[in-house]
Amino acid sequence: MKKIYCFLMFAVITSSFSQESETKEEKFKPYHSISGLLSHTMIKDGIREGKTEWIDFPSFVLDYNYVFSPKWRIGLHNDIIFEDFIVETTNSEGDKIELERSEPIATVLVGGFKPGKHFTFEVGAGYELAKEEHLFLTRIGTEYAVELPHKWEFLVNIVYDIKWNNYDSFAYGVGVSKSFGK
Repeated sequence: MKKIYCFLMFAVITSSFSQESETKEEKFKPYHSISGLLSHTMIKDGIREGKTEWIDFPSFVLDYNYVFSPKWRIGLHNDIIFEDFIVETTNSEGDKIELERSEPIATVLVGGFKPGKHFTFEVGAGYELAKEEHLFLTRIGTEYAVELPHKWEFLVNIVYDIKWNNYDSFAYGVGVSKSFGK
């Protein structure tokens, strides 16, 4: 299943290269941005009322990015799920176990590539922090931004987090970003 998601993300990335081109030739000045998004996180192997099923939760995203070139950025992206939940996973012996998560916070160092005017593609690594256990994760995602007046942007994002040897989550969100030093 992970291979399918990775293939789909690769297809989206490569198809977008031919769809956008920048026409403005301006002198670029590096800048910072802070984003806040309302998000929705979905987990495939959640346990609810004794059954394994898709579970979903509201979440909040707070991102910081340093944009150092017109096409490249680095950032610290933070997501929090405001619920406690249980997921089914397998241990190192292959036995199914239940993993409890209490309001987990994912903090991820990401690199972003912006091939055109609107889309940014991101990949990174970090940890999902919860009182029970901290989980290493890898993130792939994309963000679509539309410029608004006064250095603001409207954002829509989609991210897929792989919590190695545990569970995966998929999230989408909408929000705004404010640029500083632009």
